[in-house]
Amino acid sequence: MTYANPDRNETINRLINPKSIAVIGASENFGKVSGRPLKHLIEKGYAGRVMPVNPKYEKIAGLTCYPSVDALPEIADLAIIALPAAQVCDCVRDLGGKGIRAAVIFSSGFGEMGEAGKALEKKLAETAEAARVILLGPNCLGFVNAFENVYATFSQYADGETGAGPIAFVTQSGAFGTAIAALIRQRGLGLGYFLNTGNQADLDFAELMMALVEDPRIKVAAGYLEGLSDGASLIRLARKCRDLGKPLILTKVGRMESGARAAASHTGALAVSDAVFDAVVRQYGVMRARNEEQMLDMMEVFCQPRRASGNGLGIATQSGGAGVMMADRAEEVGLAVPELGVKTQARLGEVMPAFGAAGNPVDVTGQFVARPELLTESVVALLDDPEIDVAIVWLQLMTAHVDALLEIFREIQERTQKPFLVCWVAAPEAAIKGLRAMEISVYPAGERAVEAAAALSRYGMLKPPGDDRVVSVINIAPEGSTGSGMQPSVEASNWLREAGVPMARVELAENEDSAVSLWRANGGPVALKIESPDIPHKTEVDGVILNVNDEDAVRSGFRMLVERTRHHMPEARLAGVLVQEMSGGHVELVVGVQRDPVFGMIVMVGFGGILVEVLKDVTFRRAPFNPNEAKAMLDELRMSAILDGVRGKPAVDREAIAALLSRLSHWASSMEPRLSELDLNPVLVGEDGPSVVDCVMIFEDRLTSMPDAGVDEPA
Repeated sequence: MTYANPDRNETINRLINPKSIAVIGASENFGKVSGRPLKHLIEKGYAGRVMPVNPKYEKIAGLTCYPSVDALPEIADLAIIALPAAQVCDCVRDLGGKGIRAAVIFSSGFGEMGEAGKALEKKLAETAEAARVILLGPNCLGFVNAFENVYATFSQYADGETGAGPIAFVTQSGAFGTAIAALIRQRGLGLGYFLNTGNQADLDFAELMMALVEDPRIKVAAGYLEGLSDGASLIRLARKCRDLGKPLILTKVGRMESGARAAASHTGALAVSDAVFDAVVRQYGVMRARNEEQMLDMMEVFCQPRRASGNGLGIATQSGGAGVMMADRAEEVGLAVPELGVKTQARLGEVMPAFGAAGNPVDVTGQFVARPELLTESVVALLDDPEIDVAIVWLQLMTAHVDALLEIFREIQERTQKPFLVCWVAAPEAAIKGLRAMEISVYPAGERAVEAAAALSRYGMLKPPGDDRVVSVINIAPEGSTGSGMQPSVEASNWLREAGVPMARVELAENEDSAVSLWRANGGPVALKIESPDIPHKTEVDGVILNVNDEDAVRSGFRMLVERTRHHMPEARLAGVLVQEMSGGHVELVVGVQRDPVFGMIVMVGFGGILVEVLKDVTFRRAPFNPNEAKAMLDELRMSAILDGVRGKPAVDREAIAALLSRLSHWASSMEPRLSELDLNPVLVGEDGPSVVDCVMIFEDRLTSMPDAGVDEPA
């Protein structure tokens, strides 16, 4: 729920950075939930006015305590509500009457408590809308704005030192979010904002983060998600972060969903929500972390100021074994470990000991302890190589040489421009603090350093988002539409052909004579396929006969298909038999569209044909998208090399496949209120390009489209 308020953004900014705060239900017991925010605001030095509200007290900690909201001497920018759930709606109504437009609600007892709680939360949302009050919560820890010492929270995170820093962190989980915040503090990365969304009766993750990333002091945005209902708002946030050059890092739980709902199309069966989420956030440049540790590793690498422009990794190590391990992991996560250029190898040869290695990884051995210039010159040479975009320096222990090593890394930093990370196994605390003070990321394990370097590389290689406006809008109810349900194959094929999708010619024969006439008109061999609104997958009733090319075969084939279908599915309604031109191609793809409840129209491409649900070599994108994004989809497929020709088969035209996917995405986007599922399977691809030979199109009437994510505007 978000009410229509022209100054909503301004109100959110005042919530985050209030000049005055009213604490409703304040307690003089600073150990209680209702007392802790007062304690934090006073002890942390909040400069604004704090106004406790509780009829039980005249003063709390020297502050005047007011008996009611109406008795407040001024209109606060923010109200903190720490009352029993049953009193919250009346409180919000009073806030609106006073002119207070923003509230943080600690109170539990709402949607998390079952049907009665959900009803109360619905009433709260309606009350807030009527009172024109925006809400953070209920059932939330509140937030911290460390820049302005705003501690509108009872979280134990606020008990410790909370020095402001370049990270904004918004979490849907209170306890787990607090743990992540504590880990950020432990690393000394600096958390400028910490917000817990609670039940999200009003403000949600994306809207809050949209406000935080505007702050020029924030370099990195990070979030912990347990669920998502508004994909459009997350896409707007991702676009904004990219425009601002601020990485958005997300950890979302629920990665493995046990099964998919029953669906008529392969796309529907394969489009498990997490796979779609993962594909869409990558499409819009979001960095996804598997867990809290990887999230922090990404935060750390993005807090350092240097960016990678490619995926070439250079490794300098004290241990040959560690170098091999990191090189292996680098290949797994999409980094290249390129051979160094002749000039670089010559430079390394001048400083390397005879028993070292001047390749990549560079093994500097332990000799650099006696000869510091060995490490310095090796890493500088590595970073100067044009094939290297980011480097990792691996070492271990070195407790007695911390100061000397910090000086080495300082010199490397001064003499280079490209990013380099340090993997220091069992590093002394002084070493870690010293490196982070120089804005050099440091990791305790080789694979973690490699994964951080991969994140830096992926972000640096993101292409500017293309113009993804819908370029062709098809009539929302095409002529010949039968309403909801599976659409006739001939009409569906014609609609797609008009949209630029290469469909094999197909016509419907209602009897044998008609089938023969259509075969003659085709002038060559045809495929015969049963047509029924009750049979989405014709092969399951043995309803396809290929390469039919004489009159007797056409007639007998027609009869055979009808008999087989009546045997396998006697209740199926039969429309006739499709007569389709034969298409060739040595590569078999499946392409589909699914209307996702969160992100809208999702396009899928993959390998497999009838085995698609076994192979599951598929990838997804949110529609619409341009041909470059479509080519990236093809690159992601595990069997992508097949497109380039294997075992004597020629390569196929990736550009033509990408054009098909892009055109389909625009058509699907324009059909969002109507199209539910689409399966193009198989799509045969040969030297002459792709041809779609089977189509399952399902409409589901829907008069209003999904929330707009700005796709009709240039990105």
